Amino acid sequence: MASIFTKIINGDIPSYKVAENNEYLAFLDIQPLVKGHVLVVPKKEVDYIFDLENDTLSGLMTFAKTVAKKMDKVLECKRIGVTVIGLEVPHAHIHLIPINGVADMDFGKNKLSLENDEMEKIAKLIKEA
Repeated sequence: MASIFTKIINGDIPSYKVAENNEYLAFLDIQPLVKGHVLVVPKKEVDYIFDLENDTLSGLMTFAKTVAKKMDKVLECKRIGVTVIGLEVPHAHIHLIPINGVADMDFGKNKLSLENDEMEKIAKLIKEA
């Protein structure tokens, strides 16, 4: 059965895309830790990030770097934090999180619930950076 990320990649579920190429997709997390929290995924569905082929993994990181640089330009934060947990969705993915401190990456805290208009605005800012 296709993961939720594969359904997003295939267009079966809407998303707030911020970057895309033939191999990878980056989109806003709909339950973000902070505004601008982005998920970066390979379009090929593989559950565990370390099961990706070496060229796919390195390409994923390079694509994530490109997205993070765009985020740096338009989001107010000290850094873009990077984390891989890999338990919540069976599809390899990287979290890019705008941070001002380590607590901004605490996955145990309550997630934000942002309005559609705000999500669209954030996605557009990153996409056009």
